[in-house]
Amino acid sequence: MDEMRSQGVAGAHGGRPSRSVLAYGPAALLLCVIAALWVWSQSGAPSLVGAAILIAFVIACWVFGIFAEPVTSFVFILLVILFHISKPDVVLSGFTSPAWWLVFGGSIIAIAVQTTGLGRRLAGTLFARSGGSYPHAVAAVALAAVGLAFVMPSTNGRILLLTPIVLAFAEHLGLLPGRPGHTGLIVTVAAASYMPPTTILPANVPNSILLGASQSLYGIELTYGPYLLLHFPILGVLKTVALVWLVCRLFPEPGPLNVAAVRDPGPMSAEEKRLTALLLLSLLLFATDFIHGISPAWISLGTGILCMLPPITLVTPKAFSERINLSMLVYIGGILGLGAVVSDTGLGQLVAARLMAWAHLTSGHTGLNLATLFGIGAGLGALVTATGLPAVLTPLAKEFADASGLPLLTVLMLQVPVFSTVFLPFESPPMMVGLQVGGVSPRAAGRLCLALAAITLLVLLPLDYLWWRLLGYLP
Repeated sequence: MDEMRSQGVAGAHGGRPSRSVLAYGPAALLLCVIAALWVWSQSGAPSLVGAAILIAFVIACWVFGIFAEPVTSFVFILLVILFHISKPDVVLSGFTSPAWWLVFGGSIIAIAVQTTGLGRRLAGTLFARSGGSYPHAVAAVALAAVGLAFVMPSTNGRILLLTPIVLAFAEHLGLLPGRPGHTGLIVTVAAASYMPPTTILPANVPNSILLGASQSLYGIELTYGPYLLLHFPILGVLKTVALVWLVCRLFPEPGPLNVAAVRDPGPMSAEEKRLTALLLLSLLLFATDFIHGISPAWISLGTGILCMLPPITLVTPKAFSERINLSMLVYIGGILGLGAVVSDTGLGQLVAARLMAWAHLTSGHTGLNLATLFGIGAGLGALVTATGLPAVLTPLAKEFADASGLPLLTVLMLQVPVFSTVFLPFESPPMMVGLQVGGVSPRAAGRLCLALAAITLLVLLPLDYLWWRLLGYLP
């Protein structure tokens, strides 16, 4: 009996080893990856083999949350350098890229918007007509994000400008952190700032890269009007409608909102006036970058610096040190560095070429060819992120066009449905910025991304196919 009782006790505590396995599992996985990289380094195999091992591990860490996002970035950078997978300046290029400095400058601006109280004032002004209805609030946030894309050609800039305002708006509606509605509003501003604006030139980095690469490689100049007409009605308007509907279903707030009493904010403070002037100036510079040629990154950084310089001093050194999100900045640097390593090692081009060889595109099968090209792009998106897709796919567009029998312009335009469809949040660095600033888990946004991708595949892409045929882009 005692023996049986002792066995029962052991069985009752049988969960302990499993908890230990769960606790040490990530470290064991990391050791396995290091061992695999060591074996590769001794074998003399090409660098892209080591890159494939490490990048598969990093993507798995980001998707499944094996490590915290900045820890994954640090591990990735360290192993790339230790095993000579790529040069240090390549893997660290994410921290020297304009995109990283745009996020850094925008983070300072976001702190200023919050600390001066301008965010609450703007929230009350921009979303005053949303009333106490949660669906109306979600729609107002989505429309603000998409509308701003027409005048502000920087996704990160839009997200960093809107997110503090939306946080104040959520507080006004009584949607505190942890509430589904709070999560829904943050996910909305992150997704609506990236996905629908991919249909507007030059609102996002991917379509700007596509614009430049098409001109430099093939002499094809993409113009604003035709690009907007081809993509915006389906992937812009209808996708925004689907996005709002999904957010209301996945992050429901069925009851009436506890809207805070609207109090007269009174006249603007001196700090608010100074910040408003800076924001208007930066918005003007963002909207006219095609005239002056200054990158949105340096506009964002310059505005952030002015926020900290006396006599303006909208962000004190203490507020900067306490509120700046270093985890987000490290994570963004890691994502950008991953894309640079994929490009430097040739892994992206190799995967794309292999996928094309396996696809067996044949002229005359338009529907099948379109589905195949979309699948190739979607598969590469998980490898190089949406930002890097045009850089990988555009040089291969002529081969795709020859194999499929489709016009080269049509093949180039097919990239837009691909990089506008995000299956997981990490594929879009700007979306991750919005989630990090808003304090929302990528897993929550992943539910929306997968559901919206399903609607895109089943509904929006067939409609897009009919629209393209009506406009004469498809036979």
